[in-house]
Amino acid sequence: MNLYISQQEWDQELVTKRYILTGVPGAGKTTILRQLQERGFDVVDEAATEVITREQAEGDAEPWNQAASVQKVVDLQRRRQTQSTASDVPLQFYDRSPICTHALSAYLGRPVPEMLSVEIDRITHERVYEQQVFFIRNIGFCEPTAARRISFQESLAFERIHEQSYRQFGYDLIDVPAGEVAHRAAMIADIISQLT
Repeated sequence: MNLYISQQEWDQELVTKRYILTGVPGAGKTTILRQLQERGFDVVDEAATEVITREQAEGDAEPWNQAASVQKVVDLQRRRQTQSTASDVPLQFYDRSPICTHALSAYLGRPVPEMLSVEIDRITHERVYEQQVFFIRNIGFCEPTAARRISFQESLAFERIHEQSYRQFGYDLIDVPAGEVAHRAAMIADIISQLT
């Protein structure tokens, strides 16, 4: 029995696999993420909702209309990703990524901020996230909230833009169809067991 491993093997052991959950607003990503967390997986929450909630609490009812809002989301996404890297867990699920922020810029009809382009270059070059992305499909309606003011028809357009953005940057989408939350979480956990 070999008691010694090479530096390369040691480095591979320490690499965290980061899987993204993405899709339309209101599709159930966050609820699925909580189910995965209950199953023992490490999860990283969505940055955009936190930024919007914080900005609304400070008096801006529609912070997504501010160009600086996208930059704040990108900054929080990066901080969460780099901080969670220090935790040395073998696998993490992320509620959205900078590619979603790219899709948001496209949906709002805004140019992609330089900070976002730099971040996408970084995550691409460093291969921060796994190639396979779980695309949580719409559930047939979109429940409005204070942070999510979008109609179902608008959400379908946003879904198409998300899909285009992820494909543009070379990610492989794994469809997670509408269904019971527990079944969707189980499907993802089952696929992860095959991928890892």
